[in-house]
Amino acid sequence: MNIQVKIKDIIEEMEIQFEESRSLLNIKTGEIVLVTSEDLRAVEDEKSFDHLPEWEQENKMIAIDVVENFENYIELPTKYEVNEYEIMDDFCLTVSDQRKQDSLLRAIRGKGAFRRFKDKIIDFEIEDQWYSYRDERFKQIAIEWCQDNNINYIE
Repeated sequence: MNIQVKIKDIIEEMEIQFEESRSLLNIKTGEIVLVTSEDLRAVEDEKSFDHLPEWEQENKMIAIDVVENFENYIELPTKYEVNEYEIMDDFCLTVSDQRKQDSLLRAIRGKGAFRRFKDKIIDFEIEDQWYSYRDERFKQIAIEWCQDNNINYIE
């Protein structure tokens, strides 16, 4: 493939994923698109969408292209492939202060783990360390994805 994709763009898409949507790379153009399940269903129903606002029409056109030219698209790493809980767990093990490490590891157990973790990194004033670590892990995942899919990337 001759396209080049910015790792930064892939990471941004990985960070904003939400339920009922898919982020895809068009391997012909290098464009990253987000399509919702709702838009894909609407395209399959073949209902007219001329009456919709322009931005919604654009979303439907993207969905049409994805459906009609699916071979031109590769799905970006999903939130299931980007296991943020595992990333938090790994980060905890990098904290050298044993007391803080133990506290962080306890915080990420059970329901509400993300909220408690965030509160602890603020209390321990290690937010910058966390976000640097998280950013690096996201970058590694994006690079591996590019390599696995023979996508040329630039940093």
